Amino acid sequence: MWEQAIQDAIQKIKSNMSRYPKKFPHITAEKRYEWGESNDWIEGFYTGMIWLSYEYTKEPLFKETALAHLEDYKLRLQEKRHLDHHDIGFLYLPSALAAWIVDEHEEGKQLALKAADHLMLRWREEGQYIQAWGRKGDEKNGGRIIIDCMMNIPLLYWAYNQTGDERYRIVAVAHADKSRRYLMRGDDSSYHTFYFNPSDGTPIGGGTHQGYHDGSTWTRGQAWAIYGFALSYRYTRDAKYLDTAIRAARFFISHLPEDNVAYWDFDVPVEADTPRDSSASAIAACGMLEILEHLENEDGNKGLLTDAVERSMTSLASRYSTLGEEGEEGLIKHGSYYVRGGMGPDDYMIWGDYYYLEALLRLTQRIPGYWYERE
Repeated sequence: MWEQAIQDAIQKIKSNMSRYPKKFPHITAEKRYEWGESNDWIEGFYTGMIWLSYEYTKEPLFKETALAHLEDYKLRLQEKRHLDHHDIGFLYLPSALAAWIVDEHEEGKQLALKAADHLMLRWREEGQYIQAWGRKGDEKNGGRIIIDCMMNIPLLYWAYNQTGDERYRIVAVAHADKSRRYLMRGDDSSYHTFYFNPSDGTPIGGGTHQGYHDGSTWTRGQAWAIYGFALSYRYTRDAKYLDTAIRAARFFISHLPEDNVAYWDFDVPVEADTPRDSSASAIAACGMLEILEHLENEDGNKGLLTDAVERSMTSLASRYSTLGEEGEEGLIKHGSYYVRGGMGPDDYMIWGDYYYLEALLRLTQRIPGYWYERE
């Protein structure tokens, strides 16, 4: 099933490239992506899907298209266009760093380093965290961190490995520690967001933006925690990060419904029309596959995580994917962006499509995506 799913996905990516040249997908409307310029936090996932397609097929068209995207990412960074947020890793790891990983493209490496410098501008020394959204001093967001950033700080870890500049490592580790302490709860669930007093870093409290309520567990946030802390372990070899990732994964698994694909929040009342978030399950599968690379054979978590990945990916491929459905632009259905805000409550999500394909390639080809350089 995996190979068939990969080939079908890559054919859809190729079709989108032909249908929408020089455009990027945004959120969907009625099962169709909105295509336009790069002005959001999500475009890197599309470029990453093209790089994954190239690694699987070795067809030059995919590499040529992905490399052509670099000019847009370069201009966007130069112009600081729609970059007042922390999602710099999501934009530049699967695009610029991917070009370096796959093709040893020097311009891609240099662009990724410049992107790391831009992310460093969001470091708030007073509170020892990376501010998620808005400009420094923003009344609403000046003291906000969110769990998603655990997937952005690998850009800083990588920059440290490339340059030896300790500043990158210090910031990444400090933010990971802050996130572990304040975003992860005692029962191994997670807050979406946490607030600090921006003037002195005093903790204020946890909350949510996209979850069901402040004390609930937004499933995509829990998935970011699984993968993000696993990547922090890969870069630092600090066992506490691996332990946090495993515990977050166990929580995720224990709260899944019968078909092993998450609802949009683990605490939302489940009714017939309650939206799922297939993207959360795809991200979590990638995170668990990352964890599995670091477990000894005798580790009791190995069987649990292996089985969970198999069950979730089987369900995604057989029940949620567009396998065999010609003309569809997305890869997995029933993703959710911001349910309470009415944005994409049940549709394709480009990040869900990316992580679904990454998980398939991790399972079959040992191609792990673009969050770190390969040994």
